[in-house]
This record gives sequence, structure tokens and C-alpha cells, in this order.
Amino acid sequence: MWFSPFRGGVHPDGFKEMSSQLPIKTLPLPKELRIALRQHAGSDAIPIVKVGDYVLKGQLIAKNGPGLSAPIHAPTSGIVGNIMPVVAAHPSGLESTAIVIAVDGKDQAIPNTSNLDPFTLDKKLLSDQIDQAGIVGMGGASFPSAIKLISATKTHIETLIINGGECEPYLTADDRLMRERADEVVLGARLIRYIIDADRAGIAIEDNKTQAIDAMRKATNNVENVDVVVVPTRYPMGSAKQMIQAVIGKEVPAGGRSSDVGVLMHNVATAYAIARALTQGEP
Repeated sequence: MWFSPFRGGVHPDGFKEMSSQLPIKTLPLPKELRIALRQHAGSDAIPIVKVGDYVLKGQLIAKNGPGLSAPIHAPTSGIVGNIMPVVAAHPSGLESTAIVIAVDGKDQAIPNTSNLDPFTLDKKLLSDQIDQAGIVGMGGASFPSAIKLISATKTHIETLIINGGECEPYLTADDRLMRERADEVVLGARLIRYIIDADRAGIAIEDNKTQAIDAMRKATNNVENVDVVVVPTRYPMGSAKQMIQAVIGKEVPAGGRSSDVGVLMHNVATAYAIARALTQGEP
């Protein structure tokens, strides 16, 4: 079944109108970028560049660290000016090691070599490509996505849920992404479903995001086994366990995982990133 109500939740003021009507924009290039070596859950990535190296947009600049980790790539072209501790972009104000790039303004990128239909490729190869692209969960947890996919292939996943809840006040990034990049979000959902061999996929969206719902329904039209699931606007609907219960009517056991009820969940921005990585070679 699709959508089963759960008890509880609150209705805080959303303040979504402050940004929901503004389109996605590309920021101008700064003179300097500080790329933290921890863009993900787990241990820091390990730099593979040195001071003075010239790097291109999309080039690997730090490999996976020990244990849980993810590689990091240059966001634009420039010269590595330093590798040093900086104040983290985090409320804690703690230090984080970063690769400092002096931006050259040319935004030169490495060539895209992804010219094959990903649906014709081996599923393990696709998981490896997602790992190499440094894709992590973009709903907040930043867990390396390839690890979730590989784990999911070891059990039968009935339902893939793409989480478009975004129930927190002020946040509208996923809302705008679904409105403007719906086709690529759906492509990402299809690719994830293909990799894990899930029976079906549901893109769950709160009912206050009417334009996103319309865009995603248009993008899923005639797409087999990928549906839009409209859920009530209620905090904490975007939380994984609450979303699972709302969408399929099953409760994840205490201390358990979503796979215990046959579910894998990814955020809509993660699905979009996976589509870009596997079709455009974009980390």
C-alpha cells in the first residue's frame, strides 16, 4: 500500500516562502575554496594532491580514508595553495583539515567519459562508480551512498523510498530541486531501483509542495513501478523511520534498520546526484 497515517507529530511554522519562490542559481566562483576532508560520515578523506598542484573541476583530490569514508573532488579548477586546519562550516566552530584551492576562474573540467547507458552495465560496477564519485546521503546524514546500495543488494528490498519530505522549517532545497530537475531525480530513482532490484519505488512528498508534486507526477508518467506518494505535512515526516511508517504502514523495529522491513531510503538530492554521476560523470 502507499501511505498509511501515523500518530503524533507537530506543525511548526514553515517559513518556506522566504526561499521557495526563488529559482536555483549558480554562485559565482570565489577567489579561494576550502575543501574539508570530511564531507561525509566516518573518517577524513586522505589528500592525494600536494601544494602547488594544478587541479581540474571534478578531479579526485582526496581518496577514501580508513573504514567508513568517501573520496573528494575539486569543485573547480585552480592551484592547491595549502592543506591545513580551518574552522569547520559547522555550528561547533571546531577545526577541520581542508585542501585550499586558489581558484583560477576558468572552471576547466576533466572530460566526461560516461557515454554508456547505465541500465546496460553491471550493477556492481554502477555501485563502484557511485563510490568513486563520492556520492553521500544529501538528506543530512552524509552516509556514503555506495555502502547503502551494496548492503541492500545482500537482502531483498521490496520498496525504494525517495525522501522528498523536507519537513524542517525554512528548508526548500529539495522542493526546488524536484520542481526544476524532476526528470533527473526520477532517473536517479530508476537507477537506484535497478541496482538494488527493488520491486517498486515511491517518491514521497509532503502535501504542501504542490508544484513539486505536479512536476514529479509529470516526470513519472509512464515510468513503470515509480510512483509519487503524497504524505501529510507534519514534522518529523522527513525522518526515515516516520517516513517509512507513513508510506508503507510498517514500523522499523527498535534498534533495527529500514532493510528489516524491506525498505531502502535515499534523499531526492542523493537520487539526483547519482543520476548525474552515472550519466554525466559528475562527482
